[in-house]
Amino acid sequence: MTRDARRNRETDVVPPQGSWQSGQTVGRTRDPGGCRARRWLLGAAAVGLLLALAGQAGALGSRSDARKGGIFRISYAIGSGIDSLDPALAYTAPAWALLDTTCLRLMSYPDKPTPASFNLVPEAATGPPKVSGGGRTYTFTVRKGFRFSDGKPVQASAFARAINRVLSPSMRSPWSSQLADVVGAADVRAGRAASASGVTARGSTLTVRFVRLPAAVAVRMAMPYMCAVPPSLPIDPEGRAVFAAAGPYRVTEYRPDERILIRRNRFYGGIRPHHVDGFDVDLRAPSPREMVLTIDRNEADWGHQVAPSFFIGLNPPPWWKYGVNKERFFSQPGFTVRLLVFNASRPLFKDNPELRRALNLALDRNALSGGPTAVRTDQYLPHAMPGFVDGDVYPLAGPDLDRAKELARGNTRSGKAVMYTTDFAPAIATATAARDQFAALGLDVEVKPIPEHIASAAYAGLLARRGEPWDIALVLWAPPIPDPYAYLNALLETDFVGGTNLGGYSSAALDATLRQAARLPQARARQRAYGEIDARLARVDAPFAAIDVLNEVTFVSNRVDPRCVVLRPTLDLTAVCLK
Repeated sequence: MTRDARRNRETDVVPPQGSWQSGQTVGRTRDPGGCRARRWLLGAAAVGLLLALAGQAGALGSRSDARKGGIFRISYAIGSGIDSLDPALAYTAPAWALLDTTCLRLMSYPDKPTPASFNLVPEAATGPPKVSGGGRTYTFTVRKGFRFSDGKPVQASAFARAINRVLSPSMRSPWSSQLADVVGAADVRAGRAASASGVTARGSTLTVRFVRLPAAVAVRMAMPYMCAVPPSLPIDPEGRAVFAAAGPYRVTEYRPDERILIRRNRFYGGIRPHHVDGFDVDLRAPSPREMVLTIDRNEADWGHQVAPSFFIGLNPPPWWKYGVNKERFFSQPGFTVRLLVFNASRPLFKDNPELRRALNLALDRNALSGGPTAVRTDQYLPHAMPGFVDGDVYPLAGPDLDRAKELARGNTRSGKAVMYTTDFAPAIATATAARDQFAALGLDVEVKPIPEHIASAAYAGLLARRGEPWDIALVLWAPPIPDPYAYLNALLETDFVGGTNLGGYSSAALDATLRQAARLPQARARQRAYGEIDARLARVDAPFAAIDVLNEVTFVSNRVDPRCVVLRPTLDLTAVCLK
């Protein structure tokens, strides 16, 4: 039977009870109009041009003959998500975009367009880590030639300090759980020690020992929290933005809600492209729309915003005015996934996969999706992620209420739920629409908007707080690295409950499966394993209800040389250059 025939067949299959690995099948309804076959299109014919031309962006990239010098001007809207520029605290995509220019990590992803940007490579390390001690000890050698912006050499102690700052309870880092498997981490996190006994730095050699066979160590060493920091950088829960940095650039001034100044690190000893003299970041744009208009007027060179900001209230919109992937407006499939997270630590959803699957079936993703700036999805990995497998799990064109009601029958428990969302008009509209759709199953959902001023990192922290009384939460998940570990492991491993595991989901079987996939040494085998896990997870346990994947849209001024526009998928600021 062909895939199209399977897609259009009506079925009465009811998923049986079973373990996570059993891979049960959720029944599907006919997809009117073949919407599933068109999942990569954007809907409106004119806007559909964005993805039709998206592949052309990969032809652009940093140039060796690029002009050197000039200040790149950035505009961020008020409340746009700059939570911190301290590597131990930064938790939002707008902050990571800036932090990436100042950061030196042991491992990193190249300043190249996708798919090359998926290839993890050594940066400060001389090569991949040496593994010993039965697979529990990792040793990195720091390459000579790197120096902080104050001229001091970068040694292994810079990375040991990064680890211990993240683990310190006084730092209150949202990434602390990511390093909880390091030997001695428990003592640091409990305040009994200042440094983890499993982290040793001697000259250029960093040794990290783990309490069990670890997963994705090299991937974790590429996260923003592993930026090299001065060994004397203090613990500060407010965060340190201005300190000696070891990447191509350094922050010279940070005035929250006002401006950020970033300038070259004249002692940088690496090979990352860096053409401009620095970045002036204005944090005072009154709104996302005004931010886009300042770029259109060439008063700013770039600004970080999600794709819908470029399509609301702009006449004509930039893509119509300047074309796509030519000089100023660029688009490609993105990596930000919109999810409804189900709180598995609360009575409604705990040990209740039937209700979670029922809500997935009841969703009208066509009505909830971000329209021309998003691609509907029923899975958790972005479609552009290598290894992604279309599991054809839930209907995308509309709900399957008959099947949803059958699964929900007897499993709605109290019949009441609280849904958190940020106090942002489009987010509230999405949450309200989902509430109305879930009412068809007899579930009474109360939508509680969280004030916009604590959105982003603080919103995630609120969701991760044990005992917080929410059952469903609308979340935009955009990890700082393009790796499936940053989606599936970070969101679902038991170790990360209270950190990046926002829904408190806990499954020993899933933990083992995810860690096994993360340890696979061959990239293709690893990607294939994650793709299979993703589809099976959505079908069986359904810890979330995925809505869509936002396309990555980049708009620049006429000062920016398009030959240096590197999308991976957001704009690589380190690689930009001016005409």
